[in-house]
Parts: sequence; structure tokens; C-alpha cells
Amino acid sequence: MKKKFYKNWKKSEQKRKQRKYRFNAPLNIKRKFLSANLSKELRKKYSKRSFSLRKGDTVKVLSGKFKNRTGKIVGFNKKLRVLVDGIQRIKRDGTKINLPLYPSKLQIIELNLDDKERMAALGRGKKIEGGKK
Repeated sequence: MKKKFYKNWKKSEQKRKQRKYRFNAPLNIKRKFLSANLSKELRKKYSKRSFSLRKGDTVKVLSGKFKNRTGKIVGFNKKLRVLVDGIQRIKRDGTKINLPLYPSKLQIIELNLDDKERMAALGRGKKIEGGKK
């Protein structure tokens, strides 16, 4: 299979083509895969349905073994999964590791608003001209 990424690709019912699209996507498109919906209060406040996840956001787990548990985002792994503080598994040797979760299983409860660009995206701060500074 070729490893080239096609921007014009729309959709396919074939699972292998969907996987190929996700795995070979450039970083700016992979970033969009890491988004979750906002809680009802945040939806009313910012009039947006979903937002991209960032380190420091507080999220709630919506399904699975850890349903209804909350925690802050610690980081992300290369397979587009989210690592949440407090959602851990104990290994046989006794060490604890954070479990990777799918972003679609999370709901943002509180946003990390330290970044000026993120504030601008929410429409609350000044827009920065010309990119990062």
C-alpha cells in the first residue's frame, strides 16, 4: 500500500482506506481528530458544540470502565489517544500507568484558557495577526 496522503479523499466504506487516511495524515489534520464535545454549560457560554483537546483541560469520561470519572488531560500518545490524570491501571510489578482513551468517549467540562490563541478561537480575546509570537 502506498504511504502517500491524499487531501482530496472524501470517504470510503472500506476500513483499510479509513485507517490509511488516519495513519498517514499530516499533523495539522491529525490535530482535528483529537476533539471532544463540550458540556451543556460550556455550549451555552461559548455557543460551540465541540472543541479540540489540550493539555490541562478537565474532562469527564462518558463510557467504558471509568464512566463518570473526571480528570485533567496529562498528554496524548502517537495513536491519537488521550491520557487523563487519575484514570490508571496497576501493572503486575505494582507500577501505575495512565490508560489511553479515545477522544470521542470524553466530554470537556473545563477549558484551559492560558493560551491567547485559544482565547481568540473562543471569541473572547484579541486575535493574533501573523501566527505565533
